[in-house]
Amino acid sequence: MKKFIVFLCIIGFPLNVFAYSDRVYLGGNTVGINIKSEGIMVIGFYNINGSKPKTSLKEGDIIVKVGNTKVNTTSELTKAIEDNLEDNKVNITYKRGKKEDTTDIILENVGGIYKTGLYVKDSITGIGTVSFIDGDTYGCLGHEVIESNTSKMIEVKSGSIFENSISSIEMSKDGSPGSKNAKFYYQNTYGDITKNTKYGIYGSWYSNVDEKRLIDVGKPSQVELGDATIYTVLNGEDIEEFTIKITKINLNSDIKNITFEITDERLLKETGGIVQGMSGSPIVQNGKLIGAVTHVVTDNVKTGYGIFITTMLEESDKD
Repeated sequence: MKKFIVFLCIIGFPLNVFAYSDRVYLGGNTVGINIKSEGIMVIGFYNINGSKPKTSLKEGDIIVKVGNTKVNTTSELTKAIEDNLEDNKVNITYKRGKKEDTTDIILENVGGIYKTGLYVKDSITGIGTVSFIDGDTYGCLGHEVIESNTSKMIEVKSGSIFENSISSIEMSKDGSPGSKNAKFYYQNTYGDITKNTKYGIYGSWYSNVDEKRLIDVGKPSQVELGDATIYTVLNGEDIEEFTIKITKINLNSDIKNITFEITDERLLKETGGIVQGMSGSPIVQNGKLIGAVTHVVTDNVKTGYGIFITTMLEESDKD
């Protein structure tokens, strides 16, 4: 059955050695995530007077300038369009992948209001779980943050992780993963976000840590088939431990290194399986932190994937 996954010495050449810690603080904390993008992302289009907008922009393009004015927020974009509008059009500088280009947008005057036909976004907010804290840095999620409409990775201009409290759970069902719902407390910041990568988000950790949560790091060679546990939050901010069974180990995958199924009856009763917001939940086996939850298998929501924690620690160590 096909599985569908949502969103877990050469002489003469430089050798990068990442000396990650062999002991870190265990995560499991639920956090709110806010990332402000580098530029403004085009996430869709709407018709004006029944016609598509006159532009060569595509979903996922990043608007960085209007005329000669740099823009990073939707309010800056609106003002720059107003200031640079001439003959019902403006010149836009945008990025598509690594390439930068320019194009004109033709605006339509509808009842005295100029419309672009563009849906845009300058930030993204969500829920995740901290995997580890290592001194004054942390790792979270185990996979990249993407914009849901375009499935494009968000380039970080700035960002923060902050306090949240889980208020309810939408149950997972086969074919339809559920999610955690949370109250956000933006003013209580735990850290910043400096990197959004395929292996998770990373940054500086500002908050206190519980010295009792110090744990040894397990290497991939120490991961075994069989019983393990995950740490995550189902209610409020209480970190709880739940049982899983590791059914497969893949040493060759970038991210989907650990295949597991939930065996904890209470977790299954309260969530139905893996839910969105669990990404980053640490996986512990034989007293060592070995990985983090990254994905749910949508046609069997009791099953999921995890990334080796050493991959996240190596990514955290990179500039």
